[in-house]
Amino acid sequence: MKKLIRIMILIFIVFTVVVAGFILMNDNKLFQSRTNISSETALVQDRLVELSEWATLRYEYSNVIVSRTERTLSLGVTDINYGEAIRLIEYSGYLKAGTDLSKIQMTYNEQSERMFVRVPKSKILDNVVDTDSARVEDVKGNIFSDYPTQIIFDEINADKKELEDEKISQGFLEEADNRLHQLLTSFLATNGYNDVVVEFH
Repeated sequence: MKKLIRIMILIFIVFTVVVAGFILMNDNKLFQSRTNISSETALVQDRLVELSEWATLRYEYSNVIVSRTERTLSLGVTDINYGEAIRLIEYSGYLKAGTDLSKIQMTYNEQSERMFVRVPKSKILDNVVDTDSARVEDVKGNIFSDYPTQIIFDEINADKKELEDEKISQGFLEEADNRLHQLLTSFLATNGYNDVVVEFH
């Protein structure tokens, strides 16, 4: 009877060791699989950061504005305009919208095999005027008129800000978000992630 009990205990110990070994082996594989998926997701995220410029939307513009200054002499009852100047200012520039892809957050769900991507909404990155190619043409002026260069720059800056606001109201930032969404889903699909959910915040 004692021999039978010893055999039963030995079988139980062997069975316990085998089961424990099997569980540990599977846990190790699961851990390796999770590590591989995490490192793969991080690698894809690093590649996306390098493509920040690729994901921006650019709009080139050119414009002509009329700028005027005048000098008046007040005589009490009436004012005499003696130094009016009118200039045509022609300039060109570009507007860029995009997002900072270094702040992208990516999470892969193994059960649904779905990639979740959170990315900041697009914003204006640049609104640059090429001052070297800007042209200023006299329309009206006389020897008394004075036209400081600073006025020209102030006029251009005010006008380019108006253009920026107008483009934003026309949906320029939403267009940049749509472009980014398409590029992200296309890029991730080439890396094996076919089910992608992109959320802008």
